Amino acid sequence: MSDLVVNDRLVIPAAELAERFSRSSGPGGQGVNTTESRVELSFDLLRSPSVPDSLRQRMLERLDRRLVNGVVTVAASDSRTQLANREAARNRLAALLRDAAAPPPPRRRPTKPSRGAKERRLAAKKHRSEIKKGRRGQIE
Repeated sequence: MSDLVVNDRLVIPAAELAERFSRSSGPGGQGVNTTESRVELSFDLLRSPSVPDSLRQRMLERLDRRLVNGVVTVAASDSRTQLANREAARNRLAALLRDAAAPPPPRRRPTKPSRGAKERRLAAKKHRSEIKKGRRGQIE
């Protein structure tokens, strides 16, 4: 197993990843009952020396619901082969960690609608009101 490249700032050494194999419930017919093709890939985010402290806190907060004692786990059982499921699990873990490590979006600066926008909105409301008034039956 090779190192997991998450992004240009973060590479997880293979020694920090733990794989577990079990019997899958996915495709494979009767072979599902005999082969251990399901893959669970775990990474200890809380105690990993390869994650910079500046990223660790952000990642722990964003992955809070997925963590069990600081460990994030992904599973893959889409394919019939263990090899394909191992690759799928690595890709999922990398995508998950990449999203968690992404910097927050820039803050939105609140703006007020322009005077022209306010006038257009009020004119559209008045026009709509006139249309609805015209639909009313004349009561005599």
